[in-house]
Amino acid sequence: MNLVELDAVELAERIRLREVSCTEVMAAYLDQIEQHNPRLNAIVALRDRDELMREAAERDREPHRGWLHGFPLAVKDLSAAAGLPWTFGSPVFAEQVAQHDDLFVRRMKDAGAIVIGKTNVPEFGLGSQTYNPVYGPTRNPLDPSRTPGGSSGGAAAAVAARMLPVADGSDYLGSLRNPAAFTNIYGFRPSLGRVPSTSFVAQLDTAGPMGRTVADVAALLSVQAGPDPRAPLSLGDDPSMFMPPFEPRDFAGTRIAWVGDFDGYLPMDPGVLDVCRDAFAGFTALGCEVVPAVPDYPMDRVWRAVLTWRGFNVAANLGSLYRAPELRAQLKPELVWELEQGLGLSAADLGPASLERTRWLEALLRFFEDYDFILAPSAQVFPFDVDVPWPKTVGGREMDTYHRWMETVAPWSLAGVPVLGMPAGFTADGLPMGVQLIGKPRADLDVLHLAAAHETQRKLLRAKA
Repeated sequence: MNLVELDAVELAERIRLREVSCTEVMAAYLDQIEQHNPRLNAIVALRDRDELMREAAERDREPHRGWLHGFPLAVKDLSAAAGLPWTFGSPVFAEQVAQHDDLFVRRMKDAGAIVIGKTNVPEFGLGSQTYNPVYGPTRNPLDPSRTPGGSSGGAAAAVAARMLPVADGSDYLGSLRNPAAFTNIYGFRPSLGRVPSTSFVAQLDTAGPMGRTVADVAALLSVQAGPDPRAPLSLGDDPSMFMPPFEPRDFAGTRIAWVGDFDGYLPMDPGVLDVCRDAFAGFTALGCEVVPAVPDYPMDRVWRAVLTWRGFNVAANLGSLYRAPELRAQLKPELVWELEQGLGLSAADLGPASLERTRWLEALLRFFEDYDFILAPSAQVFPFDVDVPWPKTVGGREMDTYHRWMETVAPWSLAGVPVLGMPAGFTADGLPMGVQLIGKPRADLDVLHLAAAHETQRKLLRAKA
C-alpha cells in the first residue's frame, strides 16, 4: 500500500483506526519529499528527519487528537508557525523565525498535524508566480518547466506531487484558485470570516484549504474554520458541518451562470475557455443547467475598486519598508509599484472603493436571484514558463499591471463569497486549466456539496470515455 496515494480522508481514518502508524505515514511522505522536492522546490525550511520521526512516534503513543493526527503539514510561508522560518520569500525577513502560531495554524496543530516545514511563496505573496530570492522558484509537478502559479504555489505543487496529504493556502487575488488550476487539484477560498483572522477591517485576503479531492478540502476546512474572540469578523457557524461524508443532494434544476470572459471584457489565451467548458458535462449529468450570463455591472469599476483595496492593504502592512531606502532596495519591482500606489491613497480614495464594493455585492445578489451558482475560468492563461515573472500579454492584449492577467478571480474576492477552484480538464498538449465554482454569501457548504457531486460525475464520465 502506497500511503501517499491515499486520499487524506481515507488516510486519516486509517490512522484513527491504527491500521497504519504515524511513523509509517511520516516516513512515506518524507521519502516522497526526498525524491521529488529537489526538482520542484515546493517545500522549504524542511525540518530534520530524525526530529520529525520522533514526533510521529509520539503521536503513535498519544490519544487521537483530531482529523490531522500524525499528518505531515507544511505551512505557507506567509503564515506564522512557531519556531520555523517566516520569510515571506523576502531577503528583508530571510532570518526571521516565528514566535507564535497564526490562529488557523494553531488549530491544525491542535488537530494533530506535525509541521515539517514551510511551502514556498512569491515575495510577500505578490504575483501568481512562485519565485523569490530567498528560496528560488517552485516548479509545476505536471511540467517542471512551468510555474504552479501562486501565491500558494508551493502548497499546490506539494499536494499535487503527493509530498503532502493536504495543505493550507491563502487567497487575495486567486492565490488558492490559480495554483489549483495549474496543478489539477482543488483550492477553496471560503467566505469572508469563515477562517478567522485577527483584524477589524474586512480586507480581501483569507486562509483556506487545498487538496486532491473535495472531501479532503472540506475536512481541512472543518479544522481551520470557526469563530474566535480574537477575530471580530469571524463567522459563528459550527465548522463540524464541513466534515465529510456529505449527505447526497439532488441538484436537478440547479441553474449555474457561466460568465466566461464577461462577453469579451476579459482577454483569454486561446483554448482556455474550451477547456473550462469541458467541466460543464459533470454539472449537466447532475441535472444542472449551465447558462451563459453575466451580472449587470461594469467590471472595470470592480477592478478599480480591487486595486484601491489592494494598495491600501499593501501600504498598511509594508509601507515602512518603502520608507527605508536600504530596505526598499531589496524589494521586487512589483512590490515597489504596489507600495507607491498604496501610499498615495487617502481616505477620500478608500471611501468610494468601499461604496463600490457594496454596490458590486448588491448587483451580485440580484444576479443570484436568477442563478444558484456561478462558474468562471480560474485563470486567463495556461501554466507558463517558470522563468517568466508574469504574462505581459494575454490573448493579444497587453497587461497594464503585473496582476491584470488574473482579473477573472477579482470580482469574487471583492464580494467575499465562497469560491472553489476545481479541475476542468487538459489541452491536447496536457496543460491543465480549472474553473471557479462561486456560491452565494456564506454558502460554503452548498459549494462543496455541488463540487463533490460534480467530482463523482467527472470520474464516471472519464471511466466511460
